[in-house]
Amino acid sequence: MVSHADPQTEYFPGANPHPVMRVADDGGLIYANAASQPLLEALGLVVGRPVPPEWLERLLTADGPIEARVGPRTFELLPVRLSDLGFTNVYGTDVSAQRAITKFPDQNPNPVFRISMDGVLVYVNPAAEALISGLGGTIGQPLPEPWRGDLQDAAREGRRRSVHAQSVGREYALLAVDVPEFAFTNVYGTDITAQRQLEALNRQNVELLLNILPEPIADRLRAGEELIADRHDDVSLLFADIVGFTDLSSAMDPSELVTLLNEVFSVFDRLVDASGLEKVKTIGDAYMIVGGMPVWQPDHLERMADLALDIADAVRDNDVAGRLGVDFRIGIHTGPVVAGVIGTKKFIYDVWGDTVNLASRMESTGVAGRVQVTPAVEHRLRERFRLEPRGEVEIKGKGPMETYFLVGRA
Repeated sequence: MVSHADPQTEYFPGANPHPVMRVADDGGLIYANAASQPLLEALGLVVGRPVPPEWLERLLTADGPIEARVGPRTFELLPVRLSDLGFTNVYGTDVSAQRAITKFPDQNPNPVFRISMDGVLVYVNPAAEALISGLGGTIGQPLPEPWRGDLQDAAREGRRRSVHAQSVGREYALLAVDVPEFAFTNVYGTDITAQRQLEALNRQNVELLLNILPEPIADRLRAGEELIADRHDDVSLLFADIVGFTDLSSAMDPSELVTLLNEVFSVFDRLVDASGLEKVKTIGDAYMIVGGMPVWQPDHLERMADLALDIADAVRDNDVAGRLGVDFRIGIHTGPVVAGVIGTKKFIYDVWGDTVNLASRMESTGVAGRVQVTPAVEHRLRERFRLEPRGEVEIKGKGPMETYFLVGRA
């Protein structure tokens, strides 16, 4: 054991910011400065106790620096034997940054490249060669814009924001990390092409689902709800149907018939979207719209009346419909319904109840080019719209009923 009076002991650099330790020839750890504490804990060393045999052998027999890993950090330990004093000083240096340089991931399967602080491309690993080529980069030359500026800005922000880049048919997320002590920026790339393709496929699936179901219902299905069945006490229903469709279809070429339906119903679709109401379905030449569900709208009947007038105007103004003499009957009723999703594969969202039947009867007993409504609809719309009595109409299952024509806005 060394005497405390020894000059080497009196002037040992306790304030050294780097680890400094002393191991006696008998294997005991006789000193460690404060900067050594992480090393002591990682290596299981305690001042005043013997150094574990595996470390003692390495420290006393090494003819040069040895490495020790402490979590993410790497230390280089240099043993200096002082045989006349009976101990070995061990000087530690944190070489984590140097190791990151000397052991740069050339074998990394993901793209990694490096740009200097002034934007010059100084390193590209093999996995990044195709990416860099697609971006127009060349080692020794500034990385082309906008990539250079975007990556430097992202690195300066310090919040791990990725820059997205497309190159040679692939899409990459690029994470820029400044290494200021070596005056460069490392950029780590991840190929996210498959992820983006999956996201695009998911979006397409959602769009297809929304073509079949109202968005709130689609969301409930995607959330795992197995049975969707709701009662709505106050909704409005509109049916529109081509007059004389059977005779028309028998006289038309199939492609002409489909073109006609697509042309006219596409106009309907745009008007329904603009109204905030919901298209339920088409059945042949019949078109069904609902208001006030699945999301409640206090003015759903007024919206439906506006929509009916817009549809009537659109059919009159449509060139294809005009050339072929196509006209529609439209019927509206309001009241309670039950709605839900039926089926497991080719499922549909449908609406049932007496309100649906009566709305359909308003269409089927109506007059070409006009909008026929029930007394319940007339009562609620009379302040804002112009309606005229039609008189009694025989309604299947109901008998005679006073009906009205929706003529225009008040």
